[in-house]
Amino acid sequence: MGRLSYSNRTKADWLEYISTTFLNKKGYFQCSHSGTLTWTRGEWKSSVNFVTSISDKCSYFRLKYTQTDRNTGEKKDFDYKIPLVTTPCQYGGKRYWFICPWSKNGIYCGRRVGKLYKNGDYFACRHCHNLTYDSRKINRKCKSFPLFNVLDIEQKIEELYETIKRPYWRGKPTKKQRQLEMLQRQINTNLRKCYQLERQGML
Repeated sequence: MGRLSYSNRTKADWLEYISTTFLNKKGYFQCSHSGTLTWTRGEWKSSVNFVTSISDKCSYFRLKYTQTDRNTGEKKDFDYKIPLVTTPCQYGGKRYWFICPWSKNGIYCGRRVGKLYKNGDYFACRHCHNLTYDSRKINRKCKSFPLFNVLDIEQKIEELYETIKRPYWRGKPTKKQRQLEMLQRQINTNLRKCYQLERQGML
């Protein structure tokens, strides 16, 4: 395996995150809903309470949680809303997105994203937190393995999703939508390769 490159940037892979895909799959966007999200790693456990408010005029995702300072033991309560927007899907329905409400260097973010990461006090997009990924630190030799290709393509899909404003125009897929479909086909191809290598005892 090849050498790794290093960076001072925090890795998104090890942070708690909230995904619109997960929330939608659980039915939390079908109507206004409340619940708790929990993350567990070994003996360590954390959770946040949330409320989804879905309406034609204004939809949002509200987070409520308490955080304890590890150095001072001081507890701090957080309660804030994250706007939600939608884009149409090809075969009907709609896809939900977060609108990152924070600012970086005094400039409002407002990016449409599918995931929000917690790095510090707040959940924000990877751009505001200046995050990187483990797979981006792996050199080209490592990326020749199909499993690494799958991880890399999944990140490209996530980034592309964030930029697609209109997947279809006059019944035909837009350029970015075609790119997205191509990446999804590449994932299927690499997953088949992983399965074949596994059967051969090479993974």
